[in-house]
Amino acid sequence: MIELRGVSRVFRVADQDVWALRSVSLRVAPGEFVAIMGPSGSGKSTLLNVLGLLDRPSAGVYELAGSPVSALSDRQQAETRRDKIGFVFQFFHLVPRLTAQQNVELPMVLAGVSPAERRQRASDLLTSFGLADRLHHRPEQLSGGQRQRVAIARAMILEPALILADEPTGNLDRNSGKEILAVLAEVNAAGKTLLIVTHDPEIGGRASRQIRIVDGNIAADTGHEAGDART
Repeated sequence: MIELRGVSRVFRVADQDVWALRSVSLRVAPGEFVAIMGPSGSGKSTLLNVLGLLDRPSAGVYELAGSPVSALSDRQQAETRRDKIGFVFQFFHLVPRLTAQQNVELPMVLAGVSPAERRQRASDLLTSFGLADRLHHRPEQLSGGQRQRVAIARAMILEPALILADEPTGNLDRNSGKEILAVLAEVNAAGKTLLIVTHDPEIGGRASRQIRIVDGNIAADTGHEAGDART
């Protein structure tokens, strides 16, 4: 599913180079549940942004599903983000003026799905997430946990193979966080590859693999020796 070979990301700040990632090599197999952990500023979110095609590496090779990302045009990268990758964020990023159902429909609007099919698919998925009675509620009418379920449904609606989540429980109380962790575990059990940036040890404990990032390097990887690019 994912292969990085010697990927680095350098930001120029004033007159200095700041290394967010340093020659990271990594493979993630289809269907894995990976927790990316480490201290603040270690490069976790930068890694997720590179994997999600929200940022480009300064050096190295990134292959997604066997295809080099660098060979894709900007338009092809945007289409890949839309069709193959689902994103879940700490602060939900729902559109305030839209209902839960309309928020979940948004990726299908961009993909050209018909209005009738959009409504049905969004309704069915939200119902499966226990939100049948919240379809027409706007985000401010939902609890934090409900908003995150809507965000996960939106990430999944085009059935991407890869789900990337950045601190998905970080803005929730403990009980809501446990509920969202259970939803994400179900997503993974359904065959989706799941990578989560988290400080939450519960998520780390539920993941099948933990990768620890320190100063832009892979310091530990429970899947294999750090720095080894094998699956």
